[in-house]
Formats: sequence, C-alpha cells, structure tokens
Amino acid sequence: MIRLVTGGIRSGKSKYAEELAHQLGSRVCYVATGVITDQEMENRVKRHQQRRPENWRVLEESVCLAESVKQVKEPVLLIDCLSTWTTNRLMELSPEQTDADQGEFERKMGEEAGELVQALQGKEAVIVTSETGLGGIQVSKIGRMFQDALGTVNQKVAASADEVWMTVAGVPWRVKG
Repeated sequence: MIRLVTGGIRSGKSKYAEELAHQLGSRVCYVATGVITDQEMENRVKRHQQRRPENWRVLEESVCLAESVKQVKEPVLLIDCLSTWTTNRLMELSPEQTDADQGEFERKMGEEAGELVQALQGKEAVIVTSETGLGGIQVSKIGRMFQDALGTVNQKVAASADEVWMTVAGVPWRVKG
C-alpha cells in the first residue's frame, strides 16, 4: 500500500508521515533523499533524526530512488522526500542542458516516478513530498522546470497511491483513500 503525504514547507508532513510509518510496524527503512550542503540543512536533518525511533534503519539515497527501494528488506518504507529528490536530479543538469530543456526533464522525472511506483508494489510505503501547486509560477527557468517536474512526479505517485494526505499547519487531511 502506498501512502503519499504532501503539504507546504514546514507544514508537518514529515512528522505525520513518521507517525503513519510507526503505526505500520517497528521495522522501518527511512529513505532520506536530502544531501547536507550547509548548516541549515544539517540542523534540519538533526531535527528529523531526533524524532525518529533509533531502531529505524536509514538509507541515504539522493538520486537512484527506484533502484534503492528495490533492495530494501524492511516491511515498511518511509521516503522523505520526493521534492528533494527532484531537486537533486535537477542539479545534475549542466547549465547548457537547463537552457536547452524543452520539457525533457519533466518527462524523465515522470518516467522515474513510474519506476518508483513499480518498485514499491507489494510494500508498505509512506512517501513525503512538497505541494508545488499552491505557490506562484517561478520567475526563473530552473524554478519552473522544478515546479513542472515535481508536479508531474506528485501526480504520477498520487494516481497510484492508495491514500493521499495533505498537511496544513500540522493538521493532516485525507485527500484520497
């Protein structure tokens, strides 16, 4: 069963996803997509670590998400988060690739989201993402590429998810399932 938890930045989505995963069992693999690049990100990671049970295994995977989750043996997976994963994939592009992009990145991320959904079949999964559809359109091309790609990723995963939750100010709302 796939459960998608979406919401704005600092909306409580990760905390709620952790609660869902905890309810599903004690053997959880926490798949962290974040990469520590500065002190603020390090502090953010530490806050997440302090909330998690110590017995959860952590798998750090910033790029090859589908391949990594295929290897997970724990009965419950918590992936945090698709928006950071999308950012990581976008940052792999050269400036020339970004300038020349005509939707290829969005299509590729849609394909990779489909591969992730396939890799999760038969598993208990809780997936965190950011809801990009609530803000305005970015002024930069790379910002718009991110919004378009994440919107496609979120729609692809939500379409296959058994449950979709949205958190607002720490309050989860069931959207689907």
